[in-house]
Amino acid sequence: MAHQHLYKVGIKWMGNLGTGTSNYKAYSRNHLIQVEGKVPVESSSDPLFRGDPNRYNPEEMLVASLSSCHMLWYLHFCADTGIIVTSYQDDAEGIMTVEPSGAGQFTEVILKPRISLANMQMMDQANALHEKANAYCFIARSCNFPVKHQAVYSIG
Repeated sequence: MAHQHLYKVGIKWMGNLGTGTSNYKAYSRNHLIQVEGKVPVESSSDPLFRGDPNRYNPEEMLVASLSSCHMLWYLHFCADTGIIVTSYQDDAEGIMTVEPSGAGQFTEVILKPRISLANMQMMDQANALHEKANAYCFIARSCNFPVKHQAVYSIG
């Protein structure tokens, strides 16, 4: 039987510069993402949309969520099959297309993990687990665009 998990996240806009949203340039996009009992995440919009380049934006966080979820499932499946991963680092990239109207959407995310294995003879089996991780990743399963993988392996 399926069961549900509830995730509560608060958003607090910190961008009223005195006149609220009186015009597009009159307010900051800065906001806090808050989860009870955790450190708030300082966020903004992408700098292309008048955001603070020193803060995380929603697009970066979507790509990070995909990368993190994939990694956690991948490590789980490696552990289950006896593949010893000694390090994992991803340089994920997301491609978003913005239409002339201003509406936009992600068209793909490419995960580019660099993975060290204790035994390179298990590389083919380790590589195959990316598809399984993608099939289980809660975030990837919720997306309407492809999540691709370009893993690079080394001995470690």
